[in-house]
Amino acid sequence: MRKLAIAILNFNGVDHLSTFLPSVINHSGEHTIVVIDNGSTDGSLEFLSLNFPGVEQICLQQNCGFAQGYNEGLNALKGKFEYYLMLNSDVQVTANYLGPMLNRLSQQDIGAVQPKILNYNQPSKFEHAGACGGFIDRNGFPFCRGRIFSMCEDDRGQYDCAIPVFWASGACLMIKSEVFHQLGGFDAYFFAHMEEIDLCWRMQQAGYQVWVEPQSKVLHLGGGTLGYESPRKTFLNFRNNLFMLVKNQSGFWPGRLFIRMAWDGLAAWQFLAKKQPRLFFEVFKAHMALYGAIPRLVRQRKRMTATALHGKCNANIVVQFFVLKRKTFQNLSL
Repeated sequence: MRKLAIAILNFNGVDHLSTFLPSVINHSGEHTIVVIDNGSTDGSLEFLSLNFPGVEQICLQQNCGFAQGYNEGLNALKGKFEYYLMLNSDVQVTANYLGPMLNRLSQQDIGAVQPKILNYNQPSKFEHAGACGGFIDRNGFPFCRGRIFSMCEDDRGQYDCAIPVFWASGACLMIKSEVFHQLGGFDAYFFAHMEEIDLCWRMQQAGYQVWVEPQSKVLHLGGGTLGYESPRKTFLNFRNNLFMLVKNQSGFWPGRLFIRMAWDGLAAWQFLAKKQPRLFFEVFKAHMALYGAIPRLVRQRKRMTATALHGKCNANIVVQFFVLKRKTFQNLSL
């Protein structure tokens, strides 16, 4: 069995491959690099064959989304590698980015790890998708060391210690292959967004820890497929966050779900006040999608067991950020 497969999911991202793949090749040593192509029509595969013939290809017939795209691609690699690194196509890696993560993941009780993720265009700032390790509040709102909602902090080394967290970013997620397959991979119904948080939640419930290793560093462009103000992205984020709560929240989950949906409603009215009616409608659509999915989500709950979870906080991050004006992770009361 080989050590590591660096798996890059691609959909019509030939420009990203041209820009960012060279850094992966230069800094990944002899490890295997695999591009999982989600049915691209922009000549991505031809570009790879011509310019990077040493990069392996797994070709899917259609765009399966982030979740199922990775599931199918990594299923094709099952039994061949000890670890997988799922890496977005718009990530620039740095020298020795693999070593610290591999060392951390070699510990028996750790199932997944992420690096410090900085902004490609502003390298002094943390990047939105993962920053320096993910947390979640009592109502299911995700946030990070270095990023709360849309506020990204400057990296001054304030979060350079490795710690267990609640979730690791799918932009650069290293995971033990046996853990990925044991848990059934990502939930394909998510399509994209929040699927890594759901996976990490299930991972912790199965007895594995999730860590951030800041001695490893990458730079993420972000918003490469869907922009941060995209209506589609708004729908997926709101819907999948609710899916995740129904599947995984311990105790009396309907009460927690009701509270969360009330906060969603407030966010929707803010979209309307900001003259973004399309985003208001996407939140409404997300709630409607939840109702039809509840029977399936409840069935998935039966396979879950509650346990103590790292990085799950009893705080209300909305109140702390918007009312108490605590804009940085260090200032939060968790």
